[in-house]
Amino acid sequence: MRGSIPTPGPKTVRFGGNTSCVEIRSGNQIIILDAGTGLRALGQSLLAEFKNQPLNLTLLLTHTHWDHIQGLPFFGPIYHSRCRLRILGCEGARKGLVSVLTGQMESTYFPVPFDKLPSNIEIDELKKFDFKIGSVQVRAQRAHHPGLCVGYRLFTPRGSVAYFPDTEPQPGGEDQEMIKFLDHADVLILDSQYDAVEYERHAGWGHGCVDDSVALALAANVKQLCLFHHDPERSDKQLDALLQHARQLVSRQRAKLKVDAAREGMTIRLGGKR
Repeated sequence: MRGSIPTPGPKTVRFGGNTSCVEIRSGNQIIILDAGTGLRALGQSLLAEFKNQPLNLTLLLTHTHWDHIQGLPFFGPIYHSRCRLRILGCEGARKGLVSVLTGQMESTYFPVPFDKLPSNIEIDELKKFDFKIGSVQVRAQRAHHPGLCVGYRLFTPRGSVAYFPDTEPQPGGEDQEMIKFLDHADVLILDSQYDAVEYERHAGWGHGCVDDSVALALAANVKQLCLFHHDPERSDKQLDALLQHARQLVSRQRAKLKVDAAREGMTIRLGGKR
């Protein structure tokens, strides 16, 4: 939920300072979106919940920028033989996804090598942008972000969640391809790093403006928007103001879109079948 680098400290306590990591549960499927530093706390929670039971997990990576993979070496379940983890993502580098993920655990950077982990880990590069994880239908779409980066939409029996943590929506919600991809999503987790003034200085960097995030969500008839990828310099107080601004934009349109700012530990329960 925090962009680029973790930001612990008194000014980020309420919204949190860890980088991107979201857990999706549907039936017996546990799907993790990105492996930022938030993955460490998630691993602790999973081990406490499942104790000595087997853990079958799927990790979907949007891309291999550091803030989206740096939590993997600290993910507790991979140090237990009862864990099975399948990692899916785009190639992201000339030497491939396996090289990127195992390379950050070489002795230069980390004391425990990847090939010494007792868990069963499978790493696959995405060959199709439309596939299933158990009963969950997953669709991927290229994001507007430097390098090879995607977002996902997960269709569960209770509704759909779209996840684009790093993307730069076209100004004014004019991206027809994205509007079609997000059409009537129940929840949209979307990069909203900048306000309008900041965005003028950072256009083309691959991150979104809150005004454009709201415009895109409205154009796609999304039910709930979660502002995501908070700027590392953004305090809790500043995020409160940004959230209030986003809600005012919706109010001016007399729309029903619900807007929240993502925070650590936040839980959203999807409704019944549509």
